[in-house]
Amino acid sequence: MNLVNLESVSHAFGPKALLTGVSLGVEAGERIGVVGRNGGGKTTLVSIIAGELTPDSGRVTHTRNLRVGVLAQRDLFDPDAPIRDIVLGQQADHEWAGDAQVREILANLLGDLDLSAHAGALSGGERRRTALAKLLIGDHDLIVLDEPTNHLDIEAIAWLAGHLSARKSALLVVTHDRWFLDAVSTRTWEVVDGSVERYEGGYAAFVLAKAERARIAQAAEDRRQNLMRKEIAWLRRGPPARTSKPKFRINAAEALIADVPPARETVELLRFATARLGKTVYDLENVTLHAGGPNTGPLVLDHCTWQFGPGDRIGLIGVNGSGKSTVLRLLSGTVTPDEGKLVQGRTVKLAHLSQELAELDPTRRVLETVEEIRKYITVGKKEWTASQLLERLGFKGEAQWKVVGDLSGGERRRLQLLRLIMDEPNVLLLDEPTNDLDIETLTELEDLLDGWPGTLVVVSHDRYFLERVSDRTVALLGDGRLSMLPGGVDEYLERRAAGTAVSARAAAAEPVTVVAEAAEKKVSQKELRELQKELSRLERQVDKLSEREAKVHAQMAEAASDFEKLGKLDAELRDLGAQKEAAELEWMELAERIGE
Repeated sequence: MNLVNLESVSHAFGPKALLTGVSLGVEAGERIGVVGRNGGGKTTLVSIIAGELTPDSGRVTHTRNLRVGVLAQRDLFDPDAPIRDIVLGQQADHEWAGDAQVREILANLLGDLDLSAHAGALSGGERRRTALAKLLIGDHDLIVLDEPTNHLDIEAIAWLAGHLSARKSALLVVTHDRWFLDAVSTRTWEVVDGSVERYEGGYAAFVLAKAERARIAQAAEDRRQNLMRKEIAWLRRGPPARTSKPKFRINAAEALIADVPPARETVELLRFATARLGKTVYDLENVTLHAGGPNTGPLVLDHCTWQFGPGDRIGLIGVNGSGKSTVLRLLSGTVTPDEGKLVQGRTVKLAHLSQELAELDPTRRVLETVEEIRKYITVGKKEWTASQLLERLGFKGEAQWKVVGDLSGGERRRLQLLRLIMDEPNVLLLDEPTNDLDIETLTELEDLLDGWPGTLVVVSHDRYFLERVSDRTVALLGDGRLSMLPGGVDEYLERRAAGTAVSARAAAAEPVTVVAEAAEKKVSQKELRELQKELSRLERQVDKLSEREAKVHAQMAEAASDFEKLGKLDAELRDLGAQKEAAELEWMELAERIGE
């Protein structure tokens, strides 16, 4: 049974038609992810479905007594209202405390907040979690969420996905978070050119189905062009030519990616990065760092030793308040360590994308703003003009001549990012680069970074983007160290569930320092630093062995018919595998010894 039906619905914003003759329905229990370019009509569509916006034409019908819960992009709270009243209303404590689902929602979204605090004191992320808690505590037939993952950390996003998947309510969600879409959606709607294209499955299924549709359309166009050429040839020759019926086979979705090479040429990128950077990028030597300045605020790093090498592509994760942005500011030179030393390579040419939007001249044109940095740039083996890169990141045609002062927040962020890349840095520090970017722009950015040779450190709550552009995951677990996580985000979530990863703020409230842990394990502070240095050495060794393995695999492919050479390469490959296994085993033993 459909909860909501749209019949020939059209709506425009000024002269721009966002929806044209759209007819569709939302079934009970259905979970739908809505995707499309920024400004393409996603929010308009869900607002019409939720009954918050009346379309210019067409008909919208709801089932009788339909209960709709909506999370808008902006949260409007009375700044003087306590969080408890916003979320729980007038419920007595014994009423909500006896409900296990309510307790779970409060614990996962508001566990670190004082419910008696007023809304005016909340940060953007805290306001978002408060709005989510208020919505999820209610009982709804249809839940409509517009960018629910904004300002949420990876752990909260994972919990929200699990919670929504377990609910019986129908769900309509607009988000650029592709991992979240895949986790919660059973169908995908794409809003494009005023219409809504519908696909079965989550984001991954949507991408495959869309690629298959594009392939079929291209094949149909190729066939049409071929028939046209034959028609012209027949007209020229006179008598009709005998032609066989064209044969066309629709391949399985997997065939679309069967011959696609890896996203990045890792070995080649590393070679370029080393040539541009040398051996040293950043070395942290016994660094102590607080988030609020020297010995002020939560402790982020405590006598930490770490090395960022040429070509490293690192995803930095941790809960909100763990100090990720502070670490990026340390690497960029914006802040200095309380103790210890940060050694920066002489050839480092840095670009730092912070969460704050840099000031741009509001009177300049978009293209002029980029070309004042550089008119051409080489990414991988291809040279791009400023105009071509602007087009890749969503500034098409006349949009390149818009005045900067007229740009939205998302457009300014894209422009800022492109200006950084055009300066051809060899070290990129990206702090939440996916904010306000739509999925198409994100995929273009990922493709651009695939060919970029240098050291990359990225902080992002967008799990899909983080795993897509980085090769290693490093976490701030609240213990004053940078910890490598071979298991990536999944390992981080397991540690959070086990209570072994906290925020810097929580760690400050209940100090559990590396030194204290070391004393309990009867490891001196000096020995601990030596063990951390050895861990870093082993990580670099494993990376080098992996690179050598990739080269040997490539050499074996080239020497497919030379059996003697293949035998030697195979022996070398086995030896490399044994060395790598021994190094990884030693790393695990050391990590266990110091409590990794």
